[in-house]
Amino acid sequence: VGARRRPRDLPNGKLARVAATGAAATASTGRVLALALSRVSSRPSSARHHLQHRFGIGRVVVVDVTGRRALSSSTALSAAWRARGLSSDDAPRHTTGGGSSTRRLAAAVFVCRASSSSSSALAAASSSSSEMPADDAASARVLLWFRGTDLRLRDNLVVDAASALVASGSGDVDVLPVFCFDPRTFAASAWGTPKTGGRRARFLLESVLDLKRSLRDVGSDLLVAVGKPEDVIPRYLLEGGTNVVLTQEEVHQEERRVDAAIASAVKIANPKNAMRTVWNSTMYHVDDIPFNADASDVPNGFTPFRNKVESKATVRAPAPSPKPGALPLAKASIDASVLEYEPSLDDLPFATEDERARAKAPTHPNAVLPFEGGETAALARVEYYVWESEKIKTYFETRNGMLGGDYSSKLSPWLAHGCVSARHVHREVRKYERERVENKSTYWLIFELIWRDFFIYFAKKHGNAIFTPHGTAGRGGTWTGGAGPWRDDPAALKAWKEGKTGFPLVDANMRELAATGFMSNRGRQNVASWLCLDAGVDWRLGAEYFESALIDYDCAANWGNWVSAAGLTGGRVNKFNIAKQTKDYDPDGRYVKTWVPELKDVPKGFVADPRRMPGDVAKIAGCVVGVDYPAPFKLPPRMAYDNGGGGRGG
Repeated sequence: VGARRRPRDLPNGKLARVAATGAAATASTGRVLALALSRVSSRPSSARHHLQHRFGIGRVVVVDVTGRRALSSSTALSAAWRARGLSSDDAPRHTTGGGSSTRRLAAAVFVCRASSSSSSALAAASSSSSEMPADDAASARVLLWFRGTDLRLRDNLVVDAASALVASGSGDVDVLPVFCFDPRTFAASAWGTPKTGGRRARFLLESVLDLKRSLRDVGSDLLVAVGKPEDVIPRYLLEGGTNVVLTQEEVHQEERRVDAAIASAVKIANPKNAMRTVWNSTMYHVDDIPFNADASDVPNGFTPFRNKVESKATVRAPAPSPKPGALPLAKASIDASVLEYEPSLDDLPFATEDERARAKAPTHPNAVLPFEGGETAALARVEYYVWESEKIKTYFETRNGMLGGDYSSKLSPWLAHGCVSARHVHREVRKYERERVENKSTYWLIFELIWRDFFIYFAKKHGNAIFTPHGTAGRGGTWTGGAGPWRDDPAALKAWKEGKTGFPLVDANMRELAATGFMSNRGRQNVASWLCLDAGVDWRLGAEYFESALIDYDCAANWGNWVSAAGLTGGRVNKFNIAKQTKDYDPDGRYVKTWVPELKDVPKGFVADPRRMPGDVAKIAGCVVGVDYPAPFKLPPRMAYDNGGGGRGG
């Protein structure tokens, strides 16, 4: 056993990076114990068990380097401290257990608390070590592929894994960050809806260009291209060298198909090449949740999921931003014009010119915020909402609002594009609780982040079922009249999209979405309920329209919320009473009148249901239903569900 100091004796809050034969292992946050096992017979699994019970340490990771050119144990630990720029005074005293200081390692064991923020970086780096053996270190490249849901440097475990690979190499390892505007993500769906609408495309472009600037600030850059990643990335493999493509792990079918195509392409170029994915998108890391790695036992309901993760899992500390030089860019092998390219909206592969025009349109004056993409804007919004305005301390009371920029955090567009991590938000909230105030509002913002995690793991568990007509329950509702579960009603869908249903709260929210790309959470629940449970239209058409129109589209959250709204998860059905919701959440009619100006002079008591206005009142208000404002859309017989759950009004 190499390190004889117990965890409590080691420096707190330090990050130790141990390099051994091209394998980078990272153990971070808190007390760290590094051990060197001198023989394979030392049995790392037994060592793990012993350390967990004797020292009470929650997480033990073993990186096996047996069979590779090994470093001496003292060299390994010295490299660890030097890699992070730590003083030699901080280093753990290290011996070889009575043997020679040049004794070779058979395995390295790194132990840290369960809150370690970098075990995914460790896993990615160590699993990639075979792709970058020491003999090839002078000619190795890491292609750091950003994919649109991870557009940041701070607390990005994929970036952390890339810098770990660089630190572990004994020779010349360069990093080429890449982003591709994939035409398939802009194309029209089978139902004709553009997958990426104009406003989200603009936010995405802003986020990519902000990332490019941030990478330049640390001595790197971002290669931006328009094309399929599996076509673009192989063009920039290092010829004659070893390549590793690093990217964020995704859970959805389309993204995983692209992953497979890239993995195949890079292997064809060189059998030593590899593609590695890193779990990076959730607040609770997949290795830390009290469920199976494949999420097969994740509950189908949010409450049991929340109860279990809150009681048995911890949120890791955010990973640091890369330091200058941590992602060395080999400019000599890349044409300068390729790196200089910064696309404009005119370059993006929009499905229609209408979407391109929408992307160029100015922000609507009634928009809740002039959302600007990028990590810079994301961090500024967190700083404003938590620290400057302290709006977080009243979040619980204001979260159901629909007007203005501060009734909720409005972080969803930046979270959806990965411009800020949920872990960073969590850390800021917890810090605010320690330094200023802890209350139901501060907890409730974290509660919403747990909802976000739930939908990601729900999607990981159910796969393609979240996109099917009958959802994850395997069956849908049936009409009382005996018809099929969903109606083909283009008129109802059109009225819904245009905000002309004759139900003021629905219309106001749909008009806000069309004009700004945003809608409150309260609004989303109401418009989804109306389309699915009142009009009986296939819920997937609603989900698809949201995918196109929302700036903050998140695949797991969007489709998970819609399949739930349609009552197809096996739980209770939440059917909303639209008129009651209007009275509860817009009692003065201010929100409705903002987006449905036809009702601006209607007395507030009639805004929820203008049909109730007496004729003389309607004339004075200049709003005759059926003339100045649409009459309520004629709805079919109510759908009766049989899915094992109950229903509730709202």
